[in-house]
Amino acid sequence: MMTRRYLYWLITAIIAVLIYYAWGQVTRTRGAQKVSFRPAEEACDTSGSLRYCVYRDRRGTNGDVVYHMHGRNLDERIWNDDTYMTALVQSEWQRRPELPPTVVTVSYGSTWLLTPKGEKPDSGLLDDLMARLPAIEAKIGRPRRRLLVGESMGGLNVLIAGLSYPSRFAKVAALCPGVYSISPFASLSTIRATMQRTGANPKIVFGVWMMARRYAANDAEWQRVSPLALIKRAGPAYPALYLSNGLYDAYGNFEGSQQLVEMARRRGVTTQWHPLYGGHCATDVASLAAFLSS
Repeated sequence: MMTRRYLYWLITAIIAVLIYYAWGQVTRTRGAQKVSFRPAEEACDTSGSLRYCVYRDRRGTNGDVVYHMHGRNLDERIWNDDTYMTALVQSEWQRRPELPPTVVTVSYGSTWLLTPKGEKPDSGLLDDLMARLPAIEAKIGRPRRRLLVGESMGGLNVLIAGLSYPSRFAKVAALCPGVYSISPFASLSTIRATMQRTGANPKIVFGVWMMARRYAANDAEWQRVSPLALIKRAGPAYPALYLSNGLYDAYGNFEGSQQLVEMARRRGVTTQWHPLYGGHCATDVASLAAFLSS
């Protein structure tokens, strides 16, 4: 009797698992929406530990150079990816009569943060990048203007570079940048309260906390690169800013980005703010493309 009942439940469980597996196979995503665009001409190179690719529209370029800094777990070849936001930017440019800028994507690996040299062994990438730009531009041609664009981790990096060296860049576009109203060296209770207030995912916040502490040894070092600290010395001559963020950003960056916009405007910095009804790195491509090409 027990054996028969055991077999009954075993067979039922196996059938349930097979049905679940079959349903998963039927309903799984099998493709991706691709962007219709003409990929830019690509030429890649290295400079020390920096990898970079130069992208030029096949119609020509307008003399500006946009340095693109990618998000976490991406690389310097992302610009021509037909499933990524960068392809949408190119598609938008190609619908316009004016020529777009040359794009130079830069990367120090899948995860990196631009910081001045400090106590941490991995710090110093900000100094390294700025020292390498002249050699890159000697190869590609001196730009009419330098611009910056980056998303997520890259959004934080372009803000650090642009606000640390304001005379070197004309515009900075930071999409869903990793800007927080608190320091990664804040108390656990403060971090917990911020997650509650912003709806940030605790697992994501822990990863951001770990990455920040890889490049900054203490709060004093963090304040050297925090956009909310850097903007306090800004003025009207600073690069024009473009910031966007999704209201439901799981990284909890909407609050910090909005604070940065308010502070920048009070300091007289020309600033565009694009709050979006969406998640992490939702982007208004049309306004971004116009900002980078005008």
